[in-house]
Amino acid sequence: MSPLESISEKLGTTEPWVEKGGVHWLPLGAMNVRELATAMNGLHARFVTITAYQLPKEEGFRLEYHWDLDGQLLGFSFPLADKSIESIYDLCEAVDWIEREIHEGFGLDFLGREYEPLLLRQGETPGVNLREEKK
Repeated sequence: MSPLESISEKLGTTEPWVEKGGVHWLPLGAMNVRELATAMNGLHARFVTITAYQLPKEEGFRLEYHWDLDGQLLGFSFPLADKSIESIYDLCEAVDWIEREIHEGFGLDFLGREYEPLLLRQGETPGVNLREEKK
């Protein structure tokens, strides 16, 4: 069994991996980010980063979580209908800075954690990177 097949098995999905731009992407269906982090920890994968995207109009946001497993970059995408997702900070301390940065930059909330300020000054509102939609 290949490493990617073993990950699929551990995550309980039969969806095929798709390689794009050097990243192996796996559709997760209904899996939540905490289940993913738990599975990645069990595989001794290394957390790399989260990339945040503001989608057009009323589509919300998308977060892409990136992990490294034995030199293979793995990507998992989570669309957000609202402006929140569960934090994985208690499962993976390496997400601390990027969760805080995304919170300040996009105004997204990572549920289950508190934030220390990174770049915002007292009284400034999270969401400094949000683009204004033209009407």
